[in-house]
Amino acid sequence: MDEELNPRDGETVDEILGGRLRIIQKMRGYRFSLDALLLAHFAALREGDDLIDLGTGGGVIALILSQRVKCGRILGIDIQDELVEIAKRNVVFNGLAGQIQIRRGDVRYPKFLCEPQSFSAAVFNPPYRRLASGRMNPDPGKAVARHEIAGTAADFLAAAVHALRLEGRVYAIYPATRMVQLLVRMREFRIEPKRLRLVHSRPGGSGVFVLVEGVKEGREALQVLPPLFIHEERGGYTLEMAEIFRDLSVCPARGGNGSLWP
Repeated sequence: MDEELNPRDGETVDEILGGRLRIIQKMRGYRFSLDALLLAHFAALREGDDLIDLGTGGGVIALILSQRVKCGRILGIDIQDELVEIAKRNVVFNGLAGQIQIRRGDVRYPKFLCEPQSFSAAVFNPPYRRLASGRMNPDPGKAVARHEIAGTAADFLAAAVHALRLEGRVYAIYPATRMVQLLVRMREFRIEPKRLRLVHSRPGGSGVFVLVEGVKEGREALQVLPPLFIHEERGGYTLEMAEIFRDLSVCPARGGNGSLWP
């Protein structure tokens, strides 16, 4: 294998799907975490779907979905040059260059991302934090990934609408505290929420994330799924969360700087 594609100093390799996927990541800096895995598991893709992954990071969601479903074309978009390079290396590292394309792009300018109405599904895990909320992460990569520096949920939705065909599907994860904003924005962009699931840290606790599926120009009919609990009350992962990890064949101790919980 080309030496340029192999892990370098300061990088790790994390295995997913029982070793079928190997993900190169920076040892320090932006790394995938639990929210990416939850979104990849939640996305109900169909055989032959053409998928656009907006804000692909190191490409982990695109890579997982390429193995879970026999997709058509997959395009990963990210604004950070360093992550685009890592995602491209991950695609080649896993022998998926014929299926997945990675490209630098800015979701705030959808017409430059792809031809309009050229995809049947879109996934995105957008920055969660407003610019004025909390301390900005000193790591530039983490700051762009977590704060609305280079795009808000509205920007990601606008990009998805541009990319999707009629009745194309959107899959997103967002903080539960900002769920109303996401749902309102979806309606504004004529993406009808169709499936929703709240993710809680543990029983009795408040919701942490919301997983949402929407359909472009879809009809009103929302299915609210039972909540997903990550941890048991006394610690440890719940049986359902353990099943998700088994389904993805990922060891929860190895992702995201030693922890998959952001």
